[in-house]
Amino acid sequence: MKVASLYAGLVFPVMVGSIGINYGQIANNLPAPDNVVPLVKSIGATKVKLYDADPRVLKAFANTGVEFIVGLGNEYLSKMRDPEKAQGWVKTNVQAYLPATKITCITIGNEVLTFNDTGLTDSLFPAMQSIHTALVNLGLDKQVSVTTAHSLAILEVSYPPSAGSFRKDLVGCITPILNFLAKTNSPFLINAYPFFAYKSNPKQISLDFVLFQPNQGIVDSKSNFHYDNMLFAQIDAVHSALASLGYSKLPVHISETGWPSKGDADELGATLENAKKYNGNLLKIICQRKGTPMRPNTDLNIYVFALFNENMKPGPASERNYGLFKPDGTPAYSLGISGTDAVSANTTTTGAPAPPSPDSSSTGYLSISAAVKVSPCLLCGDLLLTFLLLSRVPNLRMCRLLWHD
Repeated sequence: MKVASLYAGLVFPVMVGSIGINYGQIANNLPAPDNVVPLVKSIGATKVKLYDADPRVLKAFANTGVEFIVGLGNEYLSKMRDPEKAQGWVKTNVQAYLPATKITCITIGNEVLTFNDTGLTDSLFPAMQSIHTALVNLGLDKQVSVTTAHSLAILEVSYPPSAGSFRKDLVGCITPILNFLAKTNSPFLINAYPFFAYKSNPKQISLDFVLFQPNQGIVDSKSNFHYDNMLFAQIDAVHSALASLGYSKLPVHISETGWPSKGDADELGATLENAKKYNGNLLKIICQRKGTPMRPNTDLNIYVFALFNENMKPGPASERNYGLFKPDGTPAYSLGISGTDAVSANTTTTGAPAPPSPDSSSTGYLSISAAVKVSPCLLCGDLLLTFLLLSRVPNLRMCRLLWHD
């Protein structure tokens, strides 16, 4: 089925800053990859992150100049401990598409350390090493980096940002990974979602603060830095955590962030208007090349989640409504920013997802689970609720002093 997707009046601008977009495909009604290329270009995106190494996508984007992060799913980590299998995977899923398709990074698993799965955790670092060794053997290590994406739930403390620290039980797992990233000049990836913080505590968290709207913000009492949005506070908490282990120079990239345009009745804040504000303001910030208070001169490297609404994702309704685009290629909502010329594109739906290649698919970002622990707040003495949330949900720490309106 072919439909014309007309971007009347909106349209997405071609930005000065470098925009990244997550291209998930857990759906049976998405356009064919060839027809996704103009959609990516219409939002000014120059970087795409996949959760697998879909050959259809990598072929479609050949010679476009778009940079790609490809993913090795959690389900393949144990297999990739074998150097021969790792080299076979790299040959099939990376080398075969270079240099026409600009693959610059491989993510090994997704949010592995917060799944509380010993097998996955034990396989993560060896898999990263094996894939990197394969790249070295093939002469690709200078152009393709190896890393892994983390949930904010790896943090033990996230407020104030200057006190950010990793969970004590994960330091032993994280430290060798950080050392590997530093030695291979690879970025530290974090998935950060202010939406989940607001949904969990809408009475105490300012909606304007999480949507990049004008607000009085907060001041970090230790650093004296002023924060006018939660995402920057989350990013700087990660910077502090890295610095506490001696890795202050490690670059931090935001591998996922976004806001759903629709949700279940109990998912407060999941509205079309809020999604428009969050993503529209986020794109403006990226365009301004504005750094965080702790790293003001460092460009943000952010991948928005996501390109499409994905109708087959499990979980609450919000999970199926993060897309900037509907499956027919039309915008899910206006981002409220002036565009260039109107864009039109023919999109052909694929009907059902193509069968994944044996070693490329990833379902590592599907699951969401939560646990709650209580501890005293060092700032005010109140009980501090720490929500340990997996998948794309941050580690939230709330007390009466935190994230006030």
